[in-house]
Amino acid sequence: MENRVICKCKQVSYFDVEDAMHKASSFDDLEKMFHEVQQITHCSTGCGGCHDKIMDAISEIMHH
Repeated sequence: MENRVICKCKQVSYFDVEDAMHKASSFDDLEKMFHEVQQITHCSTGCGGCHDKIMDAISEIMHH
């Protein structure tokens, strides 16, 4: 997977999301995982326009 910036406001990349997921405590619930990734990376805390892209990336990584 190519590394791309998903959250422009906070400059969070696909690899940053993946790295945050490995630091998260739960790996079973998409919404919980989003909140943990958000706490670690601060993604989707600026304009919020990347929310769906972050969710898609988390879902993709979870199912790999």
